[in-house]
Amino acid sequence: MNVDLDDTLYSSHTGIDQAVKNNIEEFLVDKCGFGRDQAAILRVELFKTYGSTLAGLRALGYNISADDYHSFVHGRLPYERIKPNLQLRNILLSITQRKIIFTNSDWIHANKVLDLLGLEDCFEQIICFETINPNLPKATRPNEIPVLLKPSLDAMRIAITAANVNPHRTLFLDDSVRNVAAGKAMGLKTALVGRSTKTNEADYVVENVNNLMQAIPEIWMIDGAMEDDQNRIGRSRSDVEALLMTVGA
Repeated sequence: MNVDLDDTLYSSHTGIDQAVKNNIEEFLVDKCGFGRDQAAILRVELFKTYGSTLAGLRALGYNISADDYHSFVHGRLPYERIKPNLQLRNILLSITQRKIIFTNSDWIHANKVLDLLGLEDCFEQIICFETINPNLPKATRPNEIPVLLKPSLDAMRIAITAANVNPHRTLFLDDSVRNVAAGKAMGLKTALVGRSTKTNEADYVVENVNNLMQAIPEIWMIDGAMEDDQNRIGRSRSDVEALLMTVGA
């Protein structure tokens, strides 16, 4: 099971995403010399065109270090808004399948968020910015090596290889419609988190990750990986209902 981090394992209502956007605009002003009005427009346009502000700046020739960028953008976030989630921890610990974080964020941010949520030991692997872009520090010029991030299919392939999973037997949870669509294109079983309406590319919709058992009970009815209905083994629906009573407390 591959799981996104930000706005997936915690609510978008924390305001972390907006704080990230504000910090990106501050970076464009303080480090790149753009005016404040320009920064707000540029952040959106770089995201639309290149997938992220960092990717866009480097593609345009700005010699921006990924470490410096992440330190600035994530280093001043209001992390105190992220609280431990014991219910989610119990849900994750009840899942027997391998659980892997797949985030566009850097390793430091990913670990900090998991620690704050109390989920630091619930995942066996973190696939993050550094995993997807291992050769970026070796670039001799900013636009020599493109920055890869979800929903790039190249980024998805690297993540699937790094996780050593069969995409057709792996569930992928993410709050982004674009990322879910990319996951579907790679053959993953997909779940759109934080929405109440399912898209064409999403096999499941999970309005709140704490409701994972109700939204995708199949996770607890199989052993080891997502399989077709006729091949499901393991826990019965009554077992799932018993688990719901246990972890929902």
